[in-house]
Amino acid sequence: MSRVYWDSMLFIYWLEDHAKYAKQVDAIHSRMKQRQDQLTTGAFTLGEVLAGVYRKGHPELADRFRAMLRSIVAEIIPFTAETADHYARIRGALGVSPADAIHLASAAHAGTDLFLTNDKNLAGKIVPGIQFIAMLDTPIL
Repeated sequence: MSRVYWDSMLFIYWLEDHAKYAKQVDAIHSRMKQRQDQLTTGAFTLGEVLAGVYRKGHPELADRFRAMLRSIVAEIIPFTAETADHYARIRGALGVSPADAIHLASAAHAGTDLFLTNDKNLAGKIVPGIQFIAMLDTPIL
């Protein structure tokens, strides 16, 4: 069993049934369930997912998406003062965007085996507290 942190975009692909990536994300989720991996993400993910719902003028979907995330995610990692220290170290050392640093800091704070993303700028980065950062199409799971 591994702790796997999903970047926001994976949830967005899945929830919005993205033509190119939704089936791939669904297959990853199925493999994770078979392996009994623990799916985690940060509270920031919830905000990013819901921002899209509100931006598109579909507030009625917010409750449905929120409930779905809570039902499939084993742990939603809060952004705390300790996480903020991880954030500062990551921003200072890696120079990634603030949003990416929030995700990486949340994953690092929680002690993550695999950080899964579709952001080429993050793949392969070294962050203490995260064993591996890999792309969506990396055959890891």
